Amino acid sequence: MSQTEPSKISVRVVVHGRVQGVWYRSWTQKEATRLGLSGSVRNCSDGTVEAIFSGPESEIDAMLAACLNGPPLASVKRITTTETDAPAEPGFHSR
Repeated sequence: MSQTEPSKISVRVVVHGRVQGVWYRSWTQKEATRLGLSGSVRNCSDGTVEAIFSGPESEIDAMLAACLNGPPLASVKRITTTETDAPAEPGFHSR
């Protein structure tokens, strides 16, 4: 009997609100690594934070739910998600 691997997906997430200067990138990297996701996170010039998450759908769902709260000092207004290609590099990185 063989087990099937969970289907993997990749999403681009843009987080809106007070998310820069409150350790959001560092928090995202720790959470994504804890969940075993690949991808990256970066601050954008418009004050948002952009992340790419790639991994099993259940872990992506957990990460998206966590992103709505973020770290203690963040004030997330909303997040937007779009499907994207999987990252070329393994692991999760802050850019």
